[in-house]
Amino acid sequence: MLNVPSQSFPAPSSQQRAASGGRSKVPLKQGRSLMDWIRLTKSGKDLTGLKGRLIEVTEEELKRHNTKDDCWICIRGFVYNVSPYMEYHPGGEDELMRAAGSDGTDLFDQVHRWVNYESMLKECLVGRMAIKPTVPKDYREEKKVLNGMLPKTQVTDTLTKEGPGSPSYDWFQTDSLVTLVIYTKQKDINLDSVIVDHQDDSFRAETIIKDYSYIIHIGLSHEIQEDFSVRVIENVGKIEIVLKKKENTSWKRLGHPLENHNSLIPKKDTGLNYRKCQLISKECVTHDTKLFCLMLPPSTHLQVPIGQHVYLKLTITGTEIVKPYTPVSDFLLSELKEPVLNNKYIYLLIKIYAAGLFTPELDHLQIGDFVSVSNPEGNFKISQFQELEDLFLLAAGTGFTPMVKILNYALTNIPSLRKVKLMFFNKTEDDIIWRSQLEKLAFKDKRFQVEFVLSAPTSEWNGKQGHISPGLLSEFLKRSLDRSKVLICICGPTPFTEQGIREQSLRGQRRKCTIPEMKLNQEKLMLAFPLRSTRFKLFFKGKV
Repeated sequence: MLNVPSQSFPAPSSQQRAASGGRSKVPLKQGRSLMDWIRLTKSGKDLTGLKGRLIEVTEEELKRHNTKDDCWICIRGFVYNVSPYMEYHPGGEDELMRAAGSDGTDLFDQVHRWVNYESMLKECLVGRMAIKPTVPKDYREEKKVLNGMLPKTQVTDTLTKEGPGSPSYDWFQTDSLVTLVIYTKQKDINLDSVIVDHQDDSFRAETIIKDYSYIIHIGLSHEIQEDFSVRVIENVGKIEIVLKKKENTSWKRLGHPLENHNSLIPKKDTGLNYRKCQLISKECVTHDTKLFCLMLPPSTHLQVPIGQHVYLKLTITGTEIVKPYTPVSDFLLSELKEPVLNNKYIYLLIKIYAAGLFTPELDHLQIGDFVSVSNPEGNFKISQFQELEDLFLLAAGTGFTPMVKILNYALTNIPSLRKVKLMFFNKTEDDIIWRSQLEKLAFKDKRFQVEFVLSAPTSEWNGKQGHISPGLLSEFLKRSLDRSKVLICICGPTPFTEQGIREQSLRGQRRKCTIPEMKLNQEKLMLAFPLRSTRFKLFFKGKV
């Protein structure tokens, strides 16, 4: 619901927008850019109206501040006076007023919960909501249980009847190793489901179980080495994390609990966890697009699943700015030397906007510099590929990024696949990302076909030209068999994806899919993901 100004996220030339039924961008007045907002927050002007005091806000008090000139909004327990921000909000005043005088957390999460509102609105902070004190969990009971296993009653009460069964954990040790075992009680767990971070004495393991996160968060009682191993026994849903002791001594206990330890909570309520990743390489791909290679810390295990994205966070002029990007695999780059530990690297194709704020700052990073990277986010399920026969990909510009992993997975893991077709829209030949690599792949694997379409070609261009249209799609979307199982994926600027959705909604079956991050209201067959400066908008499954 709250949105950072246009130069930050999304940038003026960005097309990251929710589809119809979601939020829309409104023109801002002159002098209402992100930089103007940052200057205002650093001017010393009292933006709260409380002359620097922080107060405890009751529900009754919050409800009284519900007008444009006196608008207080609560986000995750903190109350902000957003009246000064009204004219700087790209989503418009009406969007902010939807939460005037109330808790706007859900509205905020629906559109872009990744935005660092704490930094953007820190000078607008009125105070905390007044809440009844709660009795903390008595973690001393942990000492009464063998090793690290806690009683089921101590797993968080946020579980619903529809949620997964309560997971649990235990640990055991040898002279040199400590093994943490997580029992998920699920059979669809894999390495992508597990995220592990070890910083100083803090050890955090997050396991994604359906729409929940099971978190182990412990201050370790002894020091461990940086590297560790993660193993998943998929048929029983067991995870083993093996830690190496720095000293061969016996541990009397695993450690003391930290925030959200031994909790199973809805994933949307976990917040974003970041770690600093090092820039290893930066290579030009087109005249305005670069491939960034980031290395995860040695004390982190993180793999980004297909169809999901991460957030990059930089501090720019004293304000934390966050943007989403979709990692790509490097399987198309035969000349790129494959790292020995590929799961320690994240590759990002990023278009640099010269007049933007975030991407120029990212481009100015030197090799060896660090950038904060979040946990993966997204709801795409690879189960959609089961028994798939025809896969059609429609991409415009950097909307190509999610297609890279999809291509790789489809061609290597789907035995039933007969055909994969990519229609790639760009303005000019110089804008085409990895053209030669795509052409080589089409030559190597006869199941794959690629077509390039240009909207502003030179006179020498002999290929297809124009914009997404019924004529182009009717020829492109031809199945290998009359009743083959089809999946269509589309990603690009909003006009591009909406046009594609309109055309395919007339051709195929409809099925309603909703995404928690966006709460799209239109009844179309789609899944949506915030990816770089685009939305991965449509997954159309059925008969075309």
